[in-house]
Amino acid sequence: MYDVAIVGGGPAGASAATFTARAGLQTVVIDADAGMTRRALINNHLGFPEGVNGPDLVDNGKLQAARAGAEIVDGKVVGLQKRGDEDFVLQTEDGKSFEAKQVILTLGANAELARTAGIRTKEGTEPRIREIVDVDPQGRSNVSGVWAAGTIAGASVHTIITAGDGARVAINLISSTKGERHVDHDAMPRPAEAPTA
Repeated sequence: MYDVAIVGGGPAGASAATFTARAGLQTVVIDADAGMTRRALINNHLGFPEGVNGPDLVDNGKLQAARAGAEIVDGKVVGLQKRGDEDFVLQTEDGKSFEAKQVILTLGANAELARTAGIRTKEGTEPRIREIVDVDPQGRSNVSGVWAAGTIAGASVHTIITAGDGARVAINLISSTKGERHVDHDAMPRPAEAPTA
């Protein structure tokens, strides 16, 4: 049983997973590796003054999430069902199943899984994004325990924005789970002070 299952491993999903795993939540990312970032050349993502190609951004995002403690699984989630009041079962195309207490959907431009799982969707607002998950300001869907982040939740398709939205929703989920506002900041060590004579 995972604390959090994240469906989609692009910038929103990997970012969310980095935060949930660092917060001590047992996290799995299930990714079909079919996101639009794989086909992108990105010249406007902060931290890459020479630009970055989409495959490198996706692969490095998954690596960062894994180093934070998330489990990365290749697979396409084709079923999402709530079991009782407390948890979810996710089924992949190849017959595997995963159990999780909460789910974050980072599906990019494909709302089919959300729709078939009974999660409320609405018309998209971004160009060429027809349908998105209807979320509240924190990223919660109409199904308790299911959150959405990134393009599927109405954020701009720009990778810097979807990554930030994944982090934002993850922090909201962590805060809700732990009952207090979550902050994840590390500080550089102070330089050693020079010895006094």
